Amino acid sequence: MIPSTSQFHHDDLAIVVVGHVDHGKSTIIGRLLADTDSLPTGKLEQVREYCRRNSRPFEYAFLLDALKEEQAQGITIETARCFFRTARRNYLILDAPGHIEFLKNMVTGASRAQAALLVIDAVEGVQENSRRHATMLSLLGIRQVIGLVNKMDLTGYDRARFDEIVKEIAAFMEQLQIFPQVYIPVSGREGDNIAHTSHKTSWYRGPTVVEVLDQFQPEKPSEEKPFRMPVQGIYRFTQDGDNRRIIAGTVASGKISAGAELTFHPSGKSGSVNSIEVVTQDPDVPVRAGYPTGFTLKEQIYITRGEIAACTRDQAPQVSSRLKTSLFWLGRSSLTKDKEYFIKLGTAKVKARVEEIRKVLNASNLHSQSKMTIERNEVGECIWILEKAIAFDLGEIPETSRFVVIDNYEISGGGTVLEALEDQQGAIREKVFLRNSKWEKSSITPEERAIKYGQKSALILITGPKDSGKKPIARALEKRLFEEGRLVYFLGIGSVLYGVDADIKGSKVNNREEHIRRLAEVSHVLLEMGAILIVTAVELTQADLGIFETVVLPDRVETIWVGAHITTDIFCDLQLTTPMPQEKAVETIQIELLRSGILNS
Repeated sequence: MIPSTSQFHHDDLAIVVVGHVDHGKSTIIGRLLADTDSLPTGKLEQVREYCRRNSRPFEYAFLLDALKEEQAQGITIETARCFFRTARRNYLILDAPGHIEFLKNMVTGASRAQAALLVIDAVEGVQENSRRHATMLSLLGIRQVIGLVNKMDLTGYDRARFDEIVKEIAAFMEQLQIFPQVYIPVSGREGDNIAHTSHKTSWYRGPTVVEVLDQFQPEKPSEEKPFRMPVQGIYRFTQDGDNRRIIAGTVASGKISAGAELTFHPSGKSGSVNSIEVVTQDPDVPVRAGYPTGFTLKEQIYITRGEIAACTRDQAPQVSSRLKTSLFWLGRSSLTKDKEYFIKLGTAKVKARVEEIRKVLNASNLHSQSKMTIERNEVGECIWILEKAIAFDLGEIPETSRFVVIDNYEISGGGTVLEALEDQQGAIREKVFLRNSKWEKSSITPEERAIKYGQKSALILITGPKDSGKKPIARALEKRLFEEGRLVYFLGIGSVLYGVDADIKGSKVNNREEHIRRLAEVSHVLLEMGAILIVTAVELTQADLGIFETVVLPDRVETIWVGAHITTDIFCDLQLTTPMPQEKAVETIQIELLRSGILNS
C-alpha cells in the first residue's frame, strides 16, 4: 500500500533527483518505484502492455509519465508517483522539472528535500546543468548527496569512463563544500545497482542506491524546532453573532496549542492563544509543523499578513530591512543595483533594491568575479535594502530563511538569508517592542472602529521638495475627508516641534531621527483611536519612512510624493508628478486611499 502524506513519518526522507536534461532522471525514479515494489498493483504490467500494443520499447520512465497522467486526470492514485518504500522507511520524491520550478518550490518551502540524487549520463559526461544543479543543492543546504553515473550499459560498463566522470564532478562538488557519500555506476534501464547489486560492474564493491539512501539521516523534526507561522491572513466572522478573529497560516516549524504565548514579528505585538480553529482536528491537540491552522487570541491586537508568529519563550526570529544573502539568479534580465524588485519570504512580500553586490560566481564553473550585475545562471552574494523590515531566520528553519526575488511578476531568483545587517531602525524597534509589551489595550477593537468610521486608520505622509504645494494639498484633503464624515486630522510639523519636541528643539545636536520617532509615536496614538492622520514633511528619505513604519505598522502608512522628480531614495505609494489643480490632486489621493482599502467606497 502506498503511504499518504498523513502517513509520512519523522524517520522518512524527502529526496530530489536532479541532473542535466535526458540524463535519465525519470528512468531512475521509475526503477526505484518498480524495484522496491512501490507501484500500484498491476501498474508495471499495464505500462508494458501499452508499449506492446503501440509497438514501442518499454522504458521505466514511462511509469512516471503514466502516474503523472493519472494524477492529472484525478484517477485513483493520490500520491503514488511521489513515494517509494524500503524495509527501513518511506521516501518522498520531489519534482524538480526545471531550474525555475525547482528553485521556486525549494525556496518557498513548498518542497523540502533532505537528500539528493545527482544523475550524470555516462556517455555525455558532466554537463553545464549538472554543475548548475549541484550549485543549487549547495545554495539550499542539501549535503546528503549520491552521485549516479547513469547509462553505464551504453559504455559497456567501462570503469575508466566511470572514474573519469567521478574525478571531474567530485572536483567541482568539493568547491561547493559538498562531499557525496558515494558515486555509484548505475543503469536505470537495466536496473544495475539501483535496488540490487549488479554482476556487470564487478569492479564496483560499494552499496546500491537504496542501501545508501537507507543510511541517510532525516533532519531534526520541524516540530521540535522553535514555533514559526508566517501569517497568511486574518479573518473575521460576523454571522449569527460570531465575533471570532482568526489568524491563519501554515505552521513552518514547532507546534502550537491553546494557552501558548505568542509574539508577532516584526511588529512586536503579543498575545496568548485562546483557541485553535482547525475544522478537521481536535482543538485540544497541538497543531504541528506542515499543517495549515487558524487560532484566536485572548487579546485583540492589530497584526497583518507577512508577520511571523513565534512563541514568546523561544528564540526570536531576526528582524531587519537590510539583509546579506546568497542567491541563484535565473531572470531574463540581469540583477542590477538600479532596479526595484520584490522579495518574498514566507508570506511577506516587500519592495527591495540591491545595495551592494559583494561577489558573483558562475554556477557552472564557480569562477568568482567582481561585477556590478548578476547574470542568468550566476550565484551572487549581495546586500539588499528593503522597503520595510521583515522577520526571518538564518538557515535553521528553511521555510523562514529562504526567499525568492520577483522581477516583472516573474520569480527570477532565490536563495537564503546569510546575515541580518544593522539598519537605522534597530534601536527604535527595541523601543517599540517594549512599548507594545506594556501597551494598555483598548476594549474597542480596530475592526469596530473601522466599521463605525467607514475607514481604516492610516498615516498619510505627503512629502516632496520645499514649496511643492504639499501643505495646501494636505489641508484640502483633510477638509474633503471631514466633509465626507471621516475621522481625520492634519498635523502640522510645527505642532510637534514646539510641543512634544520642545525639549530638543534648537539643540545643536542633529535630532532629525528623534523628531521623526516622536512624530511617529504621536501618529501611533491617533491611529489607535481610528483616525486618518495627514502629515507633511520636506523630502523624506527611506530611512525616515523606515522609522514611521517601525513605530506604526507599515500597512497603515501611505506615502505620497508631490513633485516631478523623486529626489530621495524613498519608496512611494503615489507620485503627483506634474503641477495640477488642488482639487484634482485631492481626488487622485482619494482614489489611492480607496484602492489601498483605507477608505470604504
